[in-house]
Amino acid sequence: MPLFINFAAFQVGWFSSVIGAAKQMPWLGPLALVVVLVIHLRQARRPHAELALIMACGIVGIFFDSLLVIFGWVTYPSGQFSDLLAPYWIVTMWMLFGTTLNLSMGWLKGRPLMAAAFGAVGGPASYIAGQKLGGIVFIEYASALIALAIGWAIFMPLLLAVARRFDGISEPLVPQEAVE
Repeated sequence: MPLFINFAAFQVGWFSSVIGAAKQMPWLGPLALVVVLVIHLRQARRPHAELALIMACGIVGIFFDSLLVIFGWVTYPSGQFSDLLAPYWIVTMWMLFGTTLNLSMGWLKGRPLMAAAFGAVGGPASYIAGQKLGGIVFIEYASALIALAIGWAIFMPLLLAVARRFDGISEPLVPQEAVE
């Protein structure tokens, strides 16, 4: 059941973020994140570890999506504090994505090649869907898709490795010495 709740919460948050941005309500995504965080952290065995992972995803998100903006490959219809930064709603969407890494995306942990392939396809597909809903505008379509595929192929396995380190969902491993 936690996997289903996690998957459904992410979908609701994703649509709230993209449609909110498209409809000039960029605050809707961060609001959805707060709701999802409350649900997620209440399920976590170690909420501080999950929160660290989620913050790391936000840092990656502001870095990566800001590069897409700086290079002029994409633009966003709302939520930007600066022409050189990703909008705040997409940063919170990266944080929302962080809530999936130890649950609904957890099956990719320990499979870096599969994670890279999943990221290379799934990352750009998500942005294309966001573009079709009006939350993002591709300025340089081919360059943006190449950058998204490469970026997500790199970040997906890296974030899953971080998720292994900051797994607040799974039972903690007990060292053998502690058992004896």
